[in-house]
Amino acid sequence: MSHAIEDLVDGALSLSTNERVTLVEKLLESLDAPNEKINAIWSAESEDRISAYEDKQDGSKSATDVFAKY
Repeated sequence: MSHAIEDLVDGALSLSTNERVTLVEKLLESLDAPNEKINAIWSAESEDRISAYEDKQDGSKSATDVFAKY
């Protein structure tokens, strides 16, 4: 770990509990930024899965069948 990160961690650990929670929330928000490329891939995948389900090509089973097996 670099000195800059160590200093940052030490500073963060010296914060109050509420301040650390706020910091964690902000950091997590920064990681959850939209990614248009990934969103487009998931959108295409979901459309493909819906089409396969509607065309009965996905081999899906009813919940009743699945629960009966287990």
